[in-house]
Amino acid sequence: MEKIKMKVPLVEMDGDEMTRILWRIIREDLIEPYVDLKTEYYDLSLRHRDETRDQVTVDAANATERLGVAVKCATITANRQRQEEYHLSEIWPSPNGTIRAVLDGTAFRAPILLPFLRPAVPGWEKPITVARHAYGDMYKAVELVTDEPGVATLNFKGQSGREQTLTIARTKGSAVFQGQHNTETSIRAFVHSCFQYALDTKQDLWFSAKDTISKEYDGEFRRAFDEEFANTYKDKFDTLGLHYFYTLIDDAVSRVMRSKGGFIWALKNYDGDVMSDMVAAAFGSLAMMTSVLMAPDGSMEFEASHGTVTRHFYRYRAGEKPSTNSTATIFAWTGALRRRGQLDDLPDLVSFAGKLESACLETMKDGLLTGDLAVLVDEGHRCQIVNYEESLRAISKRLAEKMRTVSER
Repeated sequence: MEKIKMKVPLVEMDGDEMTRILWRIIREDLIEPYVDLKTEYYDLSLRHRDETRDQVTVDAANATERLGVAVKCATITANRQRQEEYHLSEIWPSPNGTIRAVLDGTAFRAPILLPFLRPAVPGWEKPITVARHAYGDMYKAVELVTDEPGVATLNFKGQSGREQTLTIARTKGSAVFQGQHNTETSIRAFVHSCFQYALDTKQDLWFSAKDTISKEYDGEFRRAFDEEFANTYKDKFDTLGLHYFYTLIDDAVSRVMRSKGGFIWALKNYDGDVMSDMVAAAFGSLAMMTSVLMAPDGSMEFEASHGTVTRHFYRYRAGEKPSTNSTATIFAWTGALRRRGQLDDLPDLVSFAGKLESACLETMKDGLLTGDLAVLVDEGHRCQIVNYEESLRAISKRLAEKMRTVSER
């Protein structure tokens, strides 16, 4: 059959370790046989980021802003252990953090459900979408370690010349300090994205933080949500029968655990990072979680929520074939292809994305599961544990059948 044509390339960000292995197979076996794939390629592997002094990450983010759609493989966030392992010149920042800072978007993460998987929380009947603010907090923080008694202060000098100073702490010995920030522009963009996404998907919106302790920092987020809801969104929510409310994050956690799901949970950057992993694991697996970064200008970057699956990569490097789940990585590709097709009026590309997702889900429904899912299956459901190659081969075969049927019509 003739390959599906693309008009505008999407940004392709390659990554690290086991997900990089899956990335190549997905591209070559599941997409390129059917799509005349056009991408602007950026290698975000840790070594290449080091070679370019992380300029490649900034370039990829700028390309996303220019082309409007990106798909990203999981990447290593360096620490001291990784610096030694990869002989890095520096401990480079999280590439996701860099990209989010450039695009100033909101990350929406939602679980991919299968009917025979038991959520760890029995009452959850519908997906919970985590809306994570994607700028600032500890991801843009500066840190300082001291080795003597002293005084730490927070100082701000305005453009007008006016200065404000707060004492952080008087220490009697060694200490560690961290300075975080956020911007009103970014906070308001986050707020609007959350309300608009709730309206688009017709879901209730919860926002939680800790303004009883962080009265100014977290309080600024709450004020922005409350003001924008009252001034812009309340009537629209009322028309659709939707609800918005704020609650403290510790109360929200207990509410979430007792809920049936089916809502959007908006969180600050770090809170969203942690809680999206909790939601993903409770629904089944981190490899069954979609993630899309939405920028205020409409640009979108699609990725898996999980990391590079380091443990499986070490086994792969030792000659084994681990049972690695590729679902979230496949759905990152399909999300980007669907969005590209919608923007460029390419219904065949949109349809292909849906067929690839169906092939993936139907393969798992037939009982061919990776190890992370097999342990969650209801008793009595037939399943066979397969490695990553067997899983992708089965998906490829089912996709070929779907595309052959389309070609014969």
